[in-house]
Amino acid sequence: MSEERLAIHGGKPAKERPSPGIIFPGGDAIGREEEEAVLEVIRSKRLFRYYGPSMGYERVGSSKVEQFERAFAEKMGGKYALGVNSCTSALHTGLVALAVGPGDEVIVPGYTFIASAASTIAAGAVPVIAEVDDSLTLDPSDIEAKITPYTKAIMPVHMRGHPCDMEAIMRIAQEHDLKVIEDVAQSTGGSFRGRRLGSIGDVGCFSLQYHKIITAGEGGVVLTDDPHLYDRARMFHDTAACWRAERFASDEGGETLAPFVPGLNYRMSELTGAVALVQLGRLDGLLARMRANKRRILEGIADLTGITLRRSNDPEGDTGLCVMIFLEDGETAKSVAEALRAENIGAGTWYDEGVPDWHVYAHWDHILNQVIYMPEVSPWSSPLYKGKITYSKDMCPRTLALLGRVIEIGVDPRWTDEEVEQVVAGIRKVARVLL
Repeated sequence: MSEERLAIHGGKPAKERPSPGIIFPGGDAIGREEEEAVLEVIRSKRLFRYYGPSMGYERVGSSKVEQFERAFAEKMGGKYALGVNSCTSALHTGLVALAVGPGDEVIVPGYTFIASAASTIAAGAVPVIAEVDDSLTLDPSDIEAKITPYTKAIMPVHMRGHPCDMEAIMRIAQEHDLKVIEDVAQSTGGSFRGRRLGSIGDVGCFSLQYHKIITAGEGGVVLTDDPHLYDRARMFHDTAACWRAERFASDEGGETLAPFVPGLNYRMSELTGAVALVQLGRLDGLLARMRANKRRILEGIADLTGITLRRSNDPEGDTGLCVMIFLEDGETAKSVAEALRAENIGAGTWYDEGVPDWHVYAHWDHILNQVIYMPEVSPWSSPLYKGKITYSKDMCPRTLALLGRVIEIGVDPRWTDEEVEQVVAGIRKVARVLL
């Protein structure tokens, strides 16, 4: 029985080397290629995508950002990609491109980073918080329950590497004439039934922040197939881009200039573009390793009693970023997570009422209380908004119940076969003793 003694009780850890609770797939893969790409930009002195000191205002060759945008659009199955400085910027830009603004409502999940709701507010619209289901993504049935005459868009968020049920969401959107803006911040490279995430809705938004699957430290991307949306996004993300706006065929014949969109400066830098371009080339390898490691873990714990695996909307499209398991209740989840950490397996729970986490709506106090720095620009009190919405910490009880009893184990693409076996052994060991 000595081998069954948990490490938390003084036994030998199942995994020899500690696994961190947070993994950085792309960040840990940074190497000489990224270094050379950055040095190339610095040596050229072209730190701005449109020109450099040796060129004056004359464009010579394509910029790193431009190369990245073309490669990203091709990789993700979209026609147009726009590099920006964060996923929050991408979401804000995408919403403006979709003409979402004051008077509108956008349905967002109760389990997502606060940026999904904050970008909605920044666009002048009202976030409507909906439940997630046991896939921990937007519950299609609750989307339908939350639709009002003022709903303009749905924002499905592909959380923790896992695709939403995009078939159901797109059907609902089409039935109610709603726009769909996909938040793919945590699932770059994932897919749903053969289509890359971010290419299914009207607009897809991606993150290159350091915690994401591929990274440039910061950065984001807007993806769309619609040239009109792309042009509006391009104008909004660059205050000087209005003079670069495309001309489109007019209904009356001839050409018409895209309507003016007053822009901000959300541009991606050449240094970011250089790193992002190299990281994009690493994406398939990272996904393959994470998926293989996750598959072996799931196979190794499939027969365990006392745990339920996160339901998958498309197992083939999952990025393999993490393993999520449900326990009977929150206290059991906490004790099991603590025991797993002692076995050198990075594990954690998601919702604790006393531990603020901006990935859970119940901690968005300023939004729940509708407190904004300038009340006169509040989307909730806008004269254009004819709806009425109230929030509360317990407004999505199913979401909180699910998050309260889930454990996440990050899947490191660097794990050896032996380390994966040790992870499986550690989970089984803890389950045998505690469940």
